[in-house]
Amino acid sequence: MNIHPIRNDADYRNALREVSAYFDHEPEPASPEGDRFEILVTLVEAYEARHFPIDAPDPIEAIRFRMEQAGLSVKDLVPSIGQPNRVYEVLNRKRGLTLEMIRKLHRNLGIPAESLIGA
Repeated sequence: MNIHPIRNDADYRNALREVSAYFDHEPEPASPEGDRFEILVTLVEAYEARHFPIDAPDPIEAIRFRMEQAGLSVKDLVPSIGQPNRVYEVLNRKRGLTLEMIRKLHRNLGIPAESLIGA
């Protein structure tokens, strides 16, 4: 198996080209081609994580995204955040999320706690 680390943009483009062929006809796992595919995907993921990191979403944007995704209204956030005026304050960034709000939003709406904590 002739595989080497992805060190630069040219290596990355070549690895992507090679991996993309496997997506059309994914090889059997644990076969020589399956192993090659798995190793190339791992190398590409590592290179992308190092060179193209994705920042965690803003906590309020994470809440708004879940609201849009699930068709939720302010009323649906009351059990997690508090009275409607408090929900509006949070959504308008006039009040921060408390630890209890974060726990309830995570538990009630399935929003990842890491997204609600923010950076």
